[in-house]
Amino acid sequence: MAFLLPKTVTQENALLLEKEGLSVVPTINTVDCSALQDFDSTVLTVLLSWQKKLAANHQKIAFIQPPEKLKVLAGVYGVSELLGL
Repeated sequence: MAFLLPKTVTQENALLLEKEGLSVVPTINTVDCSALQDFDSTVLTVLLSWQKKLAANHQKIAFIQPPEKLKVLAGVYGVSELLGL
């Protein structure tokens, strides 16, 4: 199953989004980042949280169609490799 990220992920909605994703994380194998436009570093926390939950169950997740800004942000925080970006 794919999970579609919303257009905006900031401090205002990151916690709710993280909880929403964690509730379905066992069924997620890809996260579609194509709609993502307005975001801050909290999006990385959300993605890493989902990835950690899946890794605990020996599952993998792929983040597809990440915007360039997300790739740059992940690089600045040193998590590009962890997220496969």
